[in-house]
Amino acid sequence: MLPRVRSLVRKGGEPAEPLTERPLYALVGVVTMPKLKRSPVQAITRRIVGAIVALVLTSTLVYFDRDGYSNSTDAPLTYLDCLYYATVSLSTTGYGDIAPLTPFARATNIFIITPLRVMFFILLIGTTLEVLTETSRQAWRIQRWRQQVRNHTIVVGYGTKGRTAVDAMIGDGVRPSEIVVVDTEQSVLDHAQTRGLVTVHGSATRSDVLKLAGAPHAAAIVVATNRDDSAVLATLTARELAPRAKIVASIREAENTHLLKQSGADSVVVSSETAGRLLGIATTTPNVVEMIEDLLTPEVGFAIAERPVARDEVGGSPRQLRDIVLGVVREGRLTRVDDPSVGTVEKNDRLLYIRRAHDDRRQ
Repeated sequence: MLPRVRSLVRKGGEPAEPLTERPLYALVGVVTMPKLKRSPVQAITRRIVGAIVALVLTSTLVYFDRDGYSNSTDAPLTYLDCLYYATVSLSTTGYGDIAPLTPFARATNIFIITPLRVMFFILLIGTTLEVLTETSRQAWRIQRWRQQVRNHTIVVGYGTKGRTAVDAMIGDGVRPSEIVVVDTEQSVLDHAQTRGLVTVHGSATRSDVLKLAGAPHAAAIVVATNRDDSAVLATLTARELAPRAKIVASIREAENTHLLKQSGADSVVVSSETAGRLLGIATTTPNVVEMIEDLLTPEVGFAIAERPVARDEVGGSPRQLRDIVLGVVREGRLTRVDDPSVGTVEKNDRLLYIRRAHDDRRQ
C-alpha cells in the first residue's frame, strides 16, 4: 500500500514553479505573518507628523539659500516666503497666474489650506500607500521568519480538530509565534491570523507548501485534516521532508491506522472511536468523562504532561514520587507505571504525570 500512496503523491504533480523559489513579494498572501496592531489614529498621526517634518525641513533649506530665489516683488525672501514656497512645492499645487501675495493670504494657505490638502491626500492615496507599504513590510517579515524559524509546530488543517489542537498547545505554554497553520480555506486562515499564528495557504500534500511552512526544521507536525486520504498523503509528504519531526495524525476510521503508521506518523488518533468511547462511558459514569475532559484541557484544572526525571528522583519508585505518575518513557517507549520493568526510574527516563494547570514545570 505504501508504494501506491507514494505514486499518488507523484501523480498529483508539483507546480511548474515551486513556492519556495518564488520571489518574496509573490509569497505575500500565501504566507501571512500576524499583523502588528496599530490604531487608525496612530497611523494618521504618524503620516501628518511626517508631512510637517518634511515641510519644515524644506522651508529651512530654502531659507538658508534664500539669495538663490527670486519673487515678483524682488524683495528678500522671509521665512514665511520660504515656508509658502515649500508648501506649494510639496503639495504639487504650482500656482501660476493667480498667487497669494500678502502675508495673510500666504499664512492662510500654509495653516488652513495645506492641512486640508494633506488630509485630502491621506484620504485619496493613503490607502494605496498603506497597501504598498504593508506588502513590502510583509515580504521583509516573511524573509526574516523563514531564516529564523526553527523547532516550531505545524498544524495541517484548521478545522475543529486543528483549532482544538492549537488551543491545547497554547494552554500548555506554547507561544502562538511557534505555531504555523497550513490550510486551503482562506476564511479559517483569517481566523488563525487573529490569534497571532503564522499561516500558509495551500495543500499540505504538496511538498513545496510544507517547505514554505518550514517543515524541514519543525519539531512537530500535527495532521488534522477532514479526510483520511488527505491525512495519509500529508503525513507521507511531511515525513519525507522532516525525518526527525514528531508527526501526530488524526483519522476518522481505525482501519486506516496502519496507512498512517506506514506513512511515517509517530502517533495516530482515531477521532470517531475516541468520541464513541467517551459517549459510551458517559451513559453510565458521566463524572469519568468530565474528569477526562479536565485532563485534556491544560489551561484549567488538571492536565496530563511529560517531564524529565529530577536528580533526586533517580532510583526511586515512580509510584512513590510527589507527582501522580501514569507511565515512564524509557528509550522512546512508554510503559505503564504498574509494569514490573519500571520498578525504579532511571536518569534518562521521562515521566508521564498529572500536573495542575498552573504548574510552571515544562517538558
